Order: sequence, then structure tokens, then C-alpha cells
Amino acid sequence: MARSAQPPLIRVTHWAHAILFALMAGSGLQILVAFPLLGPRGQPYGWYPLQGARPPAALTIGGWLAGARHWHFAFAWFFTANALVYLVYFFWSGTWRERLFLPRRDARNAWETVLHDLRLRKVPPAPVGLYNGMQRLTYTGVLAIAPLLVASGLAMYKPVQLPRLTAILGGYDAARAIHLLVLAALAVFLVIHVVQVALHPRTLVDMTTGGARREVEA
Repeated sequence: MARSAQPPLIRVTHWAHAILFALMAGSGLQILVAFPLLGPRGQPYGWYPLQGARPPAALTIGGWLAGARHWHFAFAWFFTANALVYLVYFFWSGTWRERLFLPRRDARNAWETVLHDLRLRKVPPAPVGLYNGMQRLTYTGVLAIAPLLVASGLAMYKPVQLPRLTAILGGYDAARAIHLLVLAALAVFLVIHVVQVALHPRTLVDMTTGGARREVEA
């Protein structure tokens, strides 16, 4: 049986997530503008170097606190639903086998890929299926930390209704810090992702059109 390198549902949820993530990040940063300090009032976290720094207006969505909250909470449900659709298909279809990082298969390839991208290795590593080891490692890392984004968001949104979740995350202020840290980590991933796409533009074509079809077991 033949199928595209990037199945239709993977492509649809990928681009939907790109749009939803931009909306969530922009509205979240606008919410941060209202109180750009981390930690309990009067007791800021010493490790946070941007205490009081407001995000650039060009990166925010919503215009003001209430407007940003409307955007954020409305699209949060679409963001979560889209992620659930993706994850169900991801595991049900067996797609996880070719996308998740498996150390025995991918560790050496990931290291050699880094060396090649840094121009410290002349010969590119031999391909291991659709993705290289570094792509699988970063992809798996995103899937590992993304649930923290949802959990910390719920802890802030409903701290009274979900006291156990809020307590597990260290309280409201800690949940807020976790939420922002995960956003920062995903932003770093996004930058690396865009750079990698620029270096390998064929991946953009594949994620848009589906790419070359290949034979898979029925």
C-alpha cells in the first residue's frame, strides 16, 4: 500500500497548530504585559532575568488584558483539541515509529547531524528513514514538554477547581513560570525548526503537498 510521506491529517493538524500556536503565544504575551513579574507579589524569582520587561508590542495579540484573555481562552480549546486529534492519529496509525527518537537507532545519527550542520563533519550522516536523528530528538522533546503547557495553563485558569493540579505544579506562581518557560522552549524549537526548513526546503514541500509516495506494509 502506498501513502504520502506526510499523510493528510498530519499536514492539516501541523498547519493548524502553527496558526493556533501563534495566536496563543501572542495573546499570552499580551496577558504577561499586565504583570511582567514572575513570583509572588513583592517576591520576584531571582533566577528570572527579565523581571518587569514587557514583550514587544509587535509580538502581542489582544490589545489589552481582557481582550488577550478572550483570545487566549477561546483558542486554547481549539489548540488542545487539535493536539488530541494529532496524538490519536499519531499512535493509532503507527506514525510514531518513524517520528519518535529511539536512542539505539537515532543517537549516533543525531550527533553526526549536529556535527555536519556545524560544518565539523564533511560527509552528511546516512539517512534513517524519513527523518534524521536530530529531527526525531527535537520532535520527541516537543511532545514531551507540550503537556506541561496545557497542564500549567489549566492550573492558572482554574486554580480553585483544580487545586491538586495547581499544587502538583508548585502553586499558581510556579505554574505561571512553567507556562512561560515552556513557551520559551517552544519558541527556541520554532527558530531551529525554521532554520532547518530553510536548509532543507524539500521538507516544506512535503508538509504542504504530502511529498513523494512510498510503499508501506498494509
